[in-house]
Amino acid sequence: MRFLSWRKAKHLTVIKPKCRICCSSTATFPAVFQDKIHITRKELSKLLHQRPPKSQLKQIHAQILTQELSSTASLVNSLIHCYLHIKEVTSARFLFLHYPLPSPPILIWNLMIRVYCKLQNSSESFCLFRKLLNLDHRIRVFPDEYTFTSIVTSCAHQKSIVQGKIVHGLVVRNGLESNLYVDNSLINMYSVFKITDDAYKVFDRITERDVFSWTSLICGYANNGEMYQACEIFYKMPVRNDVSWAVIISGFAGNGRPNEAVLVCALSACANLGALEQGNWIHAYIKRNENRDSSNICTALIDMYAKCGRIDIARLIFNRIPRPDVHNFTSMISALSYHGLGEQALTVFRRMLNENVNPNEVTIIGVLNACSHSGLVEEGSSIFYNIENLWGLKPQIEHYGCYVDLLGRAGYLEKALGVVKNMHIKPDIVIWRALLSACRIHCNIFLGNSIIDFIKQLNSDGPIGSEVLLSNMYASLGNWEKVSEVRNAMGQRKTQSDIGCSWIEVNGVVHEFHVADKLHPQILEVLIKLNELWIIQQKVNLSRHDGFFNCMSFAVYQIERGMEGCLICFCFFPGIHARTTGTLMPLSEFDLPKFLWSRTSGRAG
Repeated sequence: MRFLSWRKAKHLTVIKPKCRICCSSTATFPAVFQDKIHITRKELSKLLHQRPPKSQLKQIHAQILTQELSSTASLVNSLIHCYLHIKEVTSARFLFLHYPLPSPPILIWNLMIRVYCKLQNSSESFCLFRKLLNLDHRIRVFPDEYTFTSIVTSCAHQKSIVQGKIVHGLVVRNGLESNLYVDNSLINMYSVFKITDDAYKVFDRITERDVFSWTSLICGYANNGEMYQACEIFYKMPVRNDVSWAVIISGFAGNGRPNEAVLVCALSACANLGALEQGNWIHAYIKRNENRDSSNICTALIDMYAKCGRIDIARLIFNRIPRPDVHNFTSMISALSYHGLGEQALTVFRRMLNENVNPNEVTIIGVLNACSHSGLVEEGSSIFYNIENLWGLKPQIEHYGCYVDLLGRAGYLEKALGVVKNMHIKPDIVIWRALLSACRIHCNIFLGNSIIDFIKQLNSDGPIGSEVLLSNMYASLGNWEKVSEVRNAMGQRKTQSDIGCSWIEVNGVVHEFHVADKLHPQILEVLIKLNELWIIQQKVNLSRHDGFFNCMSFAVYQIERGMEGCLICFCFFPGIHARTTGTLMPLSEFDLPKFLWSRTSGRAG
């Protein structure tokens, strides 16, 4: 909106304010009211809802005073909102203390208390809170969950355990002890005070916890040096985000001598975050202590280095284990599988059997994955059909999923479909998606459409991701009309697939790329590189059966959505030597684009 001064000089005479917070003569007023002598209450309210800047807000406030509307509660409420919005806390407080009614509504009380809480001005927060508690009960303005959430946070800022306990008592007295937001603030407060027993009591009482509940308690234990308890809570946490991983890692870094369980948990955290530098610190600590040969530690180290892209170090650690157990073997097999080294994974598996170490269910999953990513159909089939006879293990749905993926990738689509139909377990969405992905790779549209029909019968959220795969399949055939048709149908239903994420660490700094990512500071350069990679791919004569050909076809079709393509191109920026982690593609599948780029750029892959 454009703002102009009033045209009529006689109406521009500076209004003598009734309080010290009113307008200056330089204030401007909205053009829509420039010819008006009298502005109605409704028009003033509309102006305030537009959150005007400071100069215009003062002018509006002056109009409210001169028209004697300062006793209108709705206008005063809007003024307080506006002053707080532009961080004019003093002006907002003046209006609050001279409120026209017996008391402001609880919403305004909460606003003022929360503002002082954010400013970490705990004394003002408590002053207002005491005024609220001392109000005549006939006014019927009482503190609610938002009041207590802010005031508990103020207790944490002031580090006043006495006041914190008093407020907790008031929470119980007001019947708010089962409110999630209040409970989360109490957990955080007790964690700040390092009273973890009380924090856990509050946590244990919550029936439906969110990620903040878990993370606050973990942070409390970590800050108090109770890393074993922090690990226990961390392992029980149903959904872990980057913040919870970061809290547990920083807890390990900041505490004294950890035991084996703590070290294993720390290495697991580094593996999931791709935090190689921190993982190296933990490994260095382990080398200086007596537990370097622990089976659990070695397993965690192999997993961490493999997931951080250093399969060479993972192999060195494994080779130094005098007598590997099933967990060591399983970790190494899974690591080699993750890097697409199927033959080497099978070599480790054969060594395992020769040393009379029986595999478990997880070992078989790792071996089948290795066969799948390396096209070892005969070896994988032999292992799958002998799971029960040789090792006494009953095939689980994860084993079927790996075997279907193996057959599908190799082009045995009808055989894979037969395996799915003859399963002794009802196939889930993952099985069908594995088969649908194979249809995409081998451009089998007819079978792909049939699988979509099976998926729709499962009554789950499956069609969302499955339609993305179907769209990919049409893209690999160059049928962009069908791609648009599927995408438009998804858009009309407002369906959305899970957002993928890949990240790389460059000189200790992690760069993230999400689907539809436009926030990275170098995103334009990355997209230019992605387009160059597409041109290179067109020049190099590759087989259509190469797995990455189809992947790149779709990535270019969705050049703004291809987070894996963006990640790959970022790796080829001058001076960057990067490790890739967290990607949805196995690390081995980055070999083709690296090869393509090195063919023309002269840079080694």
